[in-house]
Amino acid sequence: MSKKDEKNLKAVEPAPEPTNAKVTNAEQPKFPKLFGLAMLIGPFVWLAPAGNVRNTLLPQYFSQIDPSGKVAAIAIMASVSSIVAAIANILFGGLSDITRTRWGKRKPWILGGTIVESGLICVAANLHDLWAIVVIWGFVAAAENAVAAAMVAQEADRIAPRWRGTISTLYGIGYTAIQVMTMIAAQFLGNPKLGMYVMAGSGFVMGILHVLFAHEGSNLDEPREKFSWRALWLHFSLPTVGARDYWYAVAGKLMMVMGGTIATAYMLYILTDYMHLGQQSAGKTLSEISLINLVFGVVFTAISGPVADKIGRLKAPVALSTLLIGIAQFFPFFDNKPWTILTYAVLAAIGNGVYNAVDGALNLAVLPNAETSGKDMGFINLANTFSQISGTVVASLIVTYLGGYKAIFPASFVIELIGAFLIFRIKSVK
Repeated sequence: MSKKDEKNLKAVEPAPEPTNAKVTNAEQPKFPKLFGLAMLIGPFVWLAPAGNVRNTLLPQYFSQIDPSGKVAAIAIMASVSSIVAAIANILFGGLSDITRTRWGKRKPWILGGTIVESGLICVAANLHDLWAIVVIWGFVAAAENAVAAAMVAQEADRIAPRWRGTISTLYGIGYTAIQVMTMIAAQFLGNPKLGMYVMAGSGFVMGILHVLFAHEGSNLDEPREKFSWRALWLHFSLPTVGARDYWYAVAGKLMMVMGGTIATAYMLYILTDYMHLGQQSAGKTLSEISLINLVFGVVFTAISGPVADKIGRLKAPVALSTLLIGIAQFFPFFDNKPWTILTYAVLAAIGNGVYNAVDGALNLAVLPNAETSGKDMGFINLANTFSQISGTVVASLIVTYLGGYKAIFPASFVIELIGAFLIFRIKSVK
């Protein structure tokens, strides 16, 4: 065989499967449609209820309870939640790794966390003490992260490499499509208590549908690991062996999401206090932003996953989309007119769409150990949840000490720039 023929043969050979895959391509020749549907609605289970209550309804509720203390209360709530999230992601991810039940190892945590999250949101809706709500929200954050840690680990457990990009795209579409719930939440600014009931109920229903579609079976046949200090360390410690690129992915995600959250967490106050819109106009603009996020986000999520698979690139789309979100911040920085926040929304929606489609596959590609995927994905999801919560704290500090809401936007750009740089540092994935 000539060298030219050898070169052509290599060009058509399939890419080697990742060594961290529990299910091989040969074992899963057909696309798992029901599991794909389960992951599509996954973000509606945990993020849509808690995120919209945290970012839209509670700020309005706090304004009604204590207008003078609303900013400080949100910041303290975010601080408490971030600490809880840090523990919950690792704890529940590790516990789900070692769970053995007739219902599987992820389903009990997803369903249990959903019930607790929805129930406590209803409890918060009936409290009139601002600080009591802050305490309750710490438990909501624990339940939210229990669901998330177990849910994202399912892909590593049950999906072959050939389908991971598609599943990640579906999860990304769902992640973007929860803007529908933001649009709905914005309609309840006049009655945030009722809005919280709606968010809690929708999350509960979606949680039931998710576990039914995912249809995880018994895992009682899996070996039970005997207790030892080594096993305890393995399942609950920071991954270190072969984890260089893993940690760059975690850090890059933390910066990317934090940069975006700095603006979105205080979007209502940006519209009312920085752009001087009334409550009705602010609600209308929030709905427009949500529609933009939904349309552009879903379109670019749907496009980006298949394109990334075709060109064989994961790192560059994730890094460049992070940078685009940072660039979008300059429009509302230079002018406080509503059109600038809508322009920002378009660019950020495109960036988030690309990111959400490809980032999941990148995360799976850098996992250091298939046997601790729940715990390791928990750390990755921790970066996502922690950065959302800590972004609120950072935004509060910026508003209070660095010049008001306008200073949020350049700070967000710098954070997104750092995130893009960290993602580009990954070496094992193109």
